[in-house]
Amino acid sequence: MRGLQAEGGALTWQPQSAVELKSGEVRIRVQAAGLNRADLLQKAGMYPPPPGVTTVLGLECAGEIIEVGEGSRWQLGDRVCALLAGGGMAEEVVVDQRHLLPVPDSLNWAEAAAIPEVFSTAWLNIFVLGNARPGEKVVIHAGASGVGTAAIQLCKAQGNPCWVSVGSQDKLDACVDLGAEGGVLRQNGIAALKDFGPFNVALDPVGATYAADHLDLLAVDARWVLIGLMGGREATVDLAKVLAKRISLLGSTLRTRDADFKATLLADMEQRLIPLFANGELKPMVAKTFSFADAEAAFEELARDQVVGKVILLRED
Repeated sequence: MRGLQAEGGALTWQPQSAVELKSGEVRIRVQAAGLNRADLLQKAGMYPPPPGVTTVLGLECAGEIIEVGEGSRWQLGDRVCALLAGGGMAEEVVVDQRHLLPVPDSLNWAEAAAIPEVFSTAWLNIFVLGNARPGEKVVIHAGASGVGTAAIQLCKAQGNPCWVSVGSQDKLDACVDLGAEGGVLRQNGIAALKDFGPFNVALDPVGATYAADHLDLLAVDARWVLIGLMGGREATVDLAKVLAKRISLLGSTLRTRDADFKATLLADMEQRLIPLFANGELKPMVAKTFSFADAEAAFEELARDQVVGKVILLRED
């Protein structure tokens, strides 16, 4: 089978050795794979896969099961989507059976591939680590991104009013249509979010450039969950404000979590979120699709940062 790899900043489809199935694993024929900013970073040589993980790109995929290991709960032909540490942009992938979610019949392959990474990231960081309780206010930065659009929908479903920062009025309008109460344009600064706060939970993929302002936006006992560093890694903050408000700053990554942690997270999501996908209350946001052969164009589209939701690669045959 073939997998998509980055060599010298370019994408190439390379033959891959077949992976032998172990107990507790399944083999998926990949029909669609989602793109994430982590893939852009890996392509640029800035985010290598964890030790022991394939260099094939892709943190999520969807497809049908074509082989099952001993003791599997899944059956041949099951439609699933998978959370991965790598390897999703390939014709086949072998996955820990606990890292799958069933795909409701109402969703197509592109929609299914838009679930695992962004909804697990949003669920983990707002509702597990961030411990958002019904009625608490949430601020979501990069609200029109894949994670952002997932987070807005989850907040709406769980009874948490949310506000966003985004890069354009069109994106802000799209976020409001999804369920956000409102927000600000990042080029105007995020200080104006104070009018809607104070916020109990912040989902922050930006980092340094927003750090000082966050201290004025957050409530007493707020949870500030840092999931990315798009705005830089070094910041100056007034620690007296952190102390006075008892703010918790949590650094969080998902890719490097161990297999048991991911299994627990996905089991919780299967029970609590998959029924909401099945009834249409949650909907994967697919912005654009590209064929596997047009992967370079798909990466360029994501890098332009103009889409609302996810960019997806689709198998052609």
